[in-house]
Amino acid sequence: MPSKIEKIARNWDISEKESFMDKINRMLHPPPPMRQRIALALYKVKVQTSKIDHMLNTLQDRDRALFEKVVSAQMMKDKARATIYANEVAEVRKIAKTLLRAQLALEQVALRLETIQQLGDVLVTMAPVVGVIRDLKSQLLGVVPDIAFELSEIDDMLQAVVIEAGQFMGRSVDISVAGPEAQKILAEANIIAEQRMKERFPELPAGIGAVGGTGELPSAPKQD
Repeated sequence: MPSKIEKIARNWDISEKESFMDKINRMLHPPPPMRQRIALALYKVKVQTSKIDHMLNTLQDRDRALFEKVVSAQMMKDKARATIYANEVAEVRKIAKTLLRAQLALEQVALRLETIQQLGDVLVTMAPVVGVIRDLKSQLLGVVPDIAFELSEIDDMLQAVVIEAGQFMGRSVDISVAGPEAQKILAEANIIAEQRMKERFPELPAGIGAVGGTGELPSAPKQD
């Protein structure tokens, strides 16, 4: 016979306003245990991180080819063509920085999910994770919609875990916005992304007026 605690644990996600059909559906398709859902979320995060890494390698190859065209056009003193290629480089690098920042942040999310698996401190550790996932989802929506969609599913999954854990412990956690800890993770990812961009993508030759004639490449939007 299941213990009282086990019965409570199985019903963490039951609300007082649950409809009759919801109850029937839950009985026919009960949610998997919390630990299993966290493991699934961790797996999905790692899959998206791997996808982003592949995209970054592709973008780096594209950047290298465009960079060579910039240099070639400059050597031929074709400034107009050099500027066109430089603008393409700028666009590639803007996307690359967005993806690199997302990859670094997702690596931190994976580490925290692994910590949750080991220590079980769901409420304290999970809330920042949800905030990071939600922020990255909105950033990537117009860049790589398929990854944004996957992050949306991960967001829903982790939100449910946090809500259930809060109900079980008689506590509530505000996960509607990214809190200070989530913002810290994103800010750190942005700083490291800046450094990695300089390492992976060489500077354009001097005098190339990319994007408005400034000669500078645009950076991704700053974090709120």
